[in-house]
Amino acid sequence: MASSSGSGEVATERRGIPGAQFVEDVQTYLAQAGLDVNSALAFLQERLQQYKLVEMKLLAQQRDLQAKIPDIEKCLDTVATLQAKKGSGEALLADFEVSEGIYSRARIEDTDSVCLWLGANVMLEYSCEEATTLLQKNLENAKASLEVLVADLQFLRDQVTITQVTIARVYNWDVHQKRIRQAAAPAKDS
Repeated sequence: MASSSGSGEVATERRGIPGAQFVEDVQTYLAQAGLDVNSALAFLQERLQQYKLVEMKLLAQQRDLQAKIPDIEKCLDTVATLQAKKGSGEALLADFEVSEGIYSRARIEDTDSVCLWLGANVMLEYSCEEATTLLQKNLENAKASLEVLVADLQFLRDQVTITQVTIARVYNWDVHQKRIRQAAAPAKDS
């Protein structure tokens, strides 16, 4: 199980997620870390649980962003529709969501402004042009955040895999060492 090379390359960190260290030589790794097998396995299991916790948080953020992007696009389409109808003298009939599952019908005459929810129960009135600019900026930011989040998740999955492989290598090395000791013990007794 042990090879002649060192304990692998030193892993980096990405946005606060510590990198996992791939272990080539378990014996060297244990000696350098000053750990016995059980302590090393406990440390690696704890690190694996930390990675799983961070993964759950990142997946929740990813779901939120994936839900937010279509909402922003829908708002952009709505503002574009209002701008297209502006000046035509034709009223726009629209169904809008008042509350979850509750809709109301509205008749919208020519308008130069729209109201946008900013969050925390805050709504502001913007001109259609300002609203379009703000929504496009929010859409770009959300897509960029999603890309970073996907990259973070990939990095995290790599760290989980490296940690799982390291746990298996340490465990297998320990089993191998115990077998060597057991095979040597009967030879001494004879």
